[in-house]
Amino acid sequence: MEYKDYYKVLEVDKTTSQDEIKKSYRKLAKKYHPDLHPDDEIAQEKFKEVNEAYEVLGDEKKRKQYDQIGQYGFSNGQQFDPSQFGFGNYGGGTQYTYTSDDGADFSDFFNLIFGGAGGSRGFDMGDMFGSRSSAGARRAPRQSYESELTISIEEAYNGVSREVSLNMGGVTKKMTVKIPKGITSGKKIKVKGDKWGIDGDILFKINIKESKDMKLEGLDIIKRVPILPWEAALGEKVVVQTLSGKIKVGIPKGTTGGTRMRLPGKGFMDLKKNKGDLYLEILIVNPPSLTEEEKELYKKLKEEVQYNPRNE
Repeated sequence: MEYKDYYKVLEVDKTTSQDEIKKSYRKLAKKYHPDLHPDDEIAQEKFKEVNEAYEVLGDEKKRKQYDQIGQYGFSNGQQFDPSQFGFGNYGGGTQYTYTSDDGADFSDFFNLIFGGAGGSRGFDMGDMFGSRSSAGARRAPRQSYESELTISIEEAYNGVSREVSLNMGGVTKKMTVKIPKGITSGKKIKVKGDKWGIDGDILFKINIKESKDMKLEGLDIIKRVPILPWEAALGEKVVVQTLSGKIKVGIPKGTTGGTRMRLPGKGFMDLKKNKGDLYLEILIVNPPSLTEEEKELYKKLKEEVQYNPRNE
């Protein structure tokens, strides 16, 4: 396990006041913000580290707990064995990802100390320093529950707040779950249950469903675009509704069904600001009904056109 020196990350020391820590955090968060560095993975990773450090040092309770570990003199990036400090179950059981308010994942080090659910738990200071509760027993790990949420591609792209009802021991509990924009399938959102009258936390696994005209392949969006036979044959400019708004696209002459037109960087953007591409998949469709005159035109085409794709 790699030790994280959160004081070093925020460019402060252990005597720095909470106000000064907040000032340093704001300065660094602004400096490394992904909007200013859309293609800089190093800056984006630094931004993530700064947020994680402030999650700890900006909270007096977490800071005090973290300082108890820091007294052993670990340096930033130093490897250490958690099992030597009372965390005997490290590496075993079910592990869960602790996430920030914007849905970003925290490090394994953070999860070890402050996270944990189900078959795992964070550092128990009673374990680490050999202390016990007044009853002589170890403190019980915080209860957690698991559930799932299915959202649309549009909701994942833009972010959404969902009103959710859960049956907890025969009692219906209602809560609001904030889903950050850019979340991907399989990610988990942690909701603290205290606010909603639940003793424990709820981990919502996110599933993203495809629609009749759109699906995700990784970070690439596949958008199905229906066109008419004569538009495919002669070429046409069509308006397409995408997740970021309407765009006008030129359909080349002789386009065949199944053709994919790639628009680089116009696909899905995840929590780390990584972007995919948008692919417009052409579907050639006939009008649902034809007039007698239109039928005659089709008959004339049938007689005049000699090409037969089945003879190729």
